[in-house]
Order: sequence, then structure tokens, then C-alpha cells
Amino acid sequence: MPTLPYLTSPGNVSKALTAIQTAATPPKVSQDFVKTVLQIPGGSGDNMTTFLKRIGFALADGTPTERYKKFRNPKTSGFAIADAMRDAYSEIFKRNEFANLLNDDEIKGHIVEITGNAADARNVALTVSTFMNLKEFAEFSEYPEAEKETDNPEKVPLQRREPIYTAHMTENFNQKRLGLNIGYTINLNLPATSDIAVFNAIFKSLKQNLLDDDG
Repeated sequence: MPTLPYLTSPGNVSKALTAIQTAATPPKVSQDFVKTVLQIPGGSGDNMTTFLKRIGFALADGTPTERYKKFRNPKTSGFAIADAMRDAYSEIFKRNEFANLLNDDEIKGHIVEITGNAADARNVALTVSTFMNLKEFAEFSEYPEAEKETDNPEKVPLQRREPIYTAHMTENFNQKRLGLNIGYTINLNLPATSDIAVFNAIFKSLKQNLLDDDG
């Protein structure tokens, strides 16, 4: 049966995440860091160190991930936690993609189904509580467009331009007089209008002044 991450002291979620936002990013998310900087001592600190890896805040060797760094950015912290929850509790979100909107009993039902544990098992209650404590820091809406553009600095916004219409016209001059064919292209920037009379007048003038043999 799949296992879902939980803390033996779910209230430490708030304590740890709040401290992470203010503390400098460490080289490693180690037990010393968790117990000393995040101030979660003893067995709870060991539990938290493992938990931070389970939610994608640190690699197996303790190296902080991009998700850890995004969480420290006030503009993206909520999105980082939402991503962490979707990954760590993917089995729940497979059953309901809007699991973040479910109440405690509904989440508990999914946990019992996924883990096979008894409904009154202590780890079921701890998993529900851990999930709900994480949700307090999560933002499940889409990333704002401004942040998406920041992640791709080479992206240049398109500028709206008036359409340019190109007319390709080729004139065959009097072959008897010149003995050769000359082709030329005229590029026209036509006015933004739907009045066909305007276009008729333009092309009539072109024909009279450029295309007639006698012109």
C-alpha cells in the first residue's frame, strides 16, 4: 500500500515553514539545521528533516531544491507549497484534483482508501492534520503571468501592428522596343479601412499611372 507523508507533531509545519522563509538558505537541510535554525529539537527534528525531503524541499543528500528557494520568495511561496502537496499527496489528488477544497473527513476517507489503514489509526489522523497544516501555506491558483515571464527573461512581448498588405505587380514592357522583360515589385501600406471604394481608387490610379503601356 502507498504511504503518505505525515509529521508526528503536525503543528511543526507552521514553525518550520515560517523559519525557512526568514532564515538564509543552508548548503544542506540537515538535522543540525532543522534542530538549531528551525528550532525543532529531538525526534521531531529528525521527523521534520525527512518530511522536508518527502515534500521536495531537499534532495536525498539534503541539498535545497528550487522548490525550497521558490518557497522563500513571497511572490511564489504559496505556489511552491501547492506543488509540493500535489507531488507528496499525488494519490489523493489523483482521486480528486481539487483535494485542497475537501474537508477533514473527506481527506480522511481518501487516506484510509489509499493506505489501507484503519479509520481510527493514529497515523491517519496525523496525515490529515499534516495535510491541512500544509494547506494553510498553499496557493492553488495558477502562477501569475508576471511570474511566468520572469522565469523566461528572453521572452519579448509581441507588439500589435497594423496589417501591411503587399501587392506584387509585374509589368511586361514593350518587348519589341526593349527586347527584354523587366519585373518590379511595389509594396503598399494600405490604410486601415473596410471601404472598398478606397481600395478601388488606389488600384485604379496605379493602373493608370504605372501599368498602362501608354503611361
